[in-house]
Amino acid sequence: MKLQQESPDFYNDISNSKHVGQQIKSKEYKIERVDKCEKEINDCETIIEILEIENDEELEKQLTEKLSSLETELADFKIETLLKGKYDSNNAIITLHAGAGGTEAQDWTQMLFRMYQMYSEKKGYKIKVLDELSGDEAGIKSITFAVVGEDAYGYLKCEKGVHRLVRISPFDANARRHTSFASVEVMPEIEEMPEIKIRDEDLKIDTYRSSGAGGQHVNKTESAIRITHIPTGFVVSCQTERSQIQNRETAMKMLYSKLVEKQEEDEMKKLNDIKGEIKKIEWGSQIRSYVFCPYTLVKDHRTGYETSNIEAVMNGEIQPFINDYLLKSN
Repeated sequence: MKLQQESPDFYNDISNSKHVGQQIKSKEYKIERVDKCEKEINDCETIIEILEIENDEELEKQLTEKLSSLETELADFKIETLLKGKYDSNNAIITLHAGAGGTEAQDWTQMLFRMYQMYSEKKGYKIKVLDELSGDEAGIKSITFAVVGEDAYGYLKCEKGVHRLVRISPFDANARRHTSFASVEVMPEIEEMPEIKIRDEDLKIDTYRSSGAGGQHVNKTESAIRITHIPTGFVVSCQTERSQIQNRETAMKMLYSKLVEKQEEDEMKKLNDIKGEIKKIEWGSQIRSYVFCPYTLVKDHRTGYETSNIEAVMNGEIQPFINDYLLKSN
């Protein structure tokens, strides 16, 4: 069954007013933060002047707390100044793929998804699953989800690459150590629909029944959409919305994002500027290793940054890795 196609001009002519509004809101928020920091600095100066005249333990404690808060805020500002990419302020669309290894790799992919969920929660971001293919016995074979929030792509683009897990497998009756791989692809969500023409004849659109959760309507009707862009071979799919039309709109947005990436790569001739290189999911290609046994260690092979607190990392504490990558790659 094929979904009746609307004219591609419908998508190409969508106004970019929403994107402009988001940019204005972002600038206003940053100005508010700067004003707040300036006020805190003035407050600290006032407290110091008072302490020079008289000793006051309560004021000293207040000053220490304010200075600590300021230090954290200014450090965050420093990292944010490194987000100079054209799409760094955009939402991110992330796809996780399990490498070879069956259930073990699929469980690792699910663990990574949970890690990004926890990270997003800490950052105040929202996650929306767009497409998911469950594992045969456990875990996830692949999953695509949007991370919605200020500078989501700017931060999470640092995560693209192959992630390696070493642990005693809970699926191995002999309790042997296993190594698993999963890849992380990250692209910006494009709201403004740039001048990229998508011809009707260049699209192959298929519908199918959703395989995920969502009630009787989602699972019993062919509401899921898969779009193949024939000239590039790009394939996008969405199955989490309530109708074919909604799923198609989301899938088309994903396709635009992919085509924008390709255009940027072609124009700038720097593949890592937007898309980044996704290597084969196997030994020697990983950007980060997560070792649970015989010791605990998470190490980024690009920067050398590491920590032994693997539990914190799996609970979403990946900002130090991101910050270190941004500092060393700029």
